[in-house]
Amino acid sequence: MDLGLKGKGVIITGASKGIGRATAHAFAAEGANLAICARGAEALEKTRAELAASGVKVHAASCDVGDAAALKAFMDGAHAALGRVDVLINNPSGFGVTDDEAGWAASVAVDMLAPVRATKQVTPWLVAQGGGAIINISSISGMEASLPGVAAYAAVKAALISYSKSMAMELAPQGIRVNCVAPGSIDFPDGFWDGIHKGNKAFYDMVVSTIPFGRMGRPEEVANAIVFLASQQASWVSGVTLPVDGVQHKGNF
Repeated sequence: MDLGLKGKGVIITGASKGIGRATAHAFAAEGANLAICARGAEALEKTRAELAASGVKVHAASCDVGDAAALKAFMDGAHAALGRVDVLINNPSGFGVTDDEAGWAASVAVDMLAPVRATKQVTPWLVAQGGGAIINISSISGMEASLPGVAAYAAVKAALISYSKSMAMELAPQGIRVNCVAPGSIDFPDGFWDGIHKGNKAFYDMVVSTIPFGRMGRPEEVANAIVFLASQQASWVSGVTLPVDGVQHKGNF
């Protein structure tokens, strides 16, 4: 299926590994031009080189999206480098998995305020292109009660789902679609679950036992859903939260 993304400008925050990196590669395969950021310069440069080798334009800059000024500078640089912006993917997480002030602060800054700020900044650019798509990466943790100790992560991911729905309604008259993707447990090298697998295999195996397919997901499986939602093939899909989790989340909604 031709998703009609060739030549489009796509901004992805947190794109040096995992879901963000896989998503960048999926957009590049469709011929989209990319602006990516991450905190780690080495992994970011490796990803930039991989993407550039596919023949698309790639702008990359180190950025802590939880820092408002740094995020604004990255977004401005991305717009200038690409010349147009059609899609924004708000991907990174502060992984506030401690129920203390630090955990809450990390979750609010990265998982909530960064998407809010990026959305406000990108909206006029999308309007200038006649519309576009914004996709926020939440989590199935935002759809149900979570494990003990990760209330901050779960609550803020739930807030991101609510924010996405509100913005979908607000921006629809301007031709902008806003959706959420809610991954389940996704395993990849040097990721959160890779660390759990190495350090606490019993817990890892317990989580896998809750997934009917008997395994954790792969970043590429989430990326495919994100790219579809960003395309005009999903032109009548907005305000949706799409779990990509192998039925790990069991609720009807």
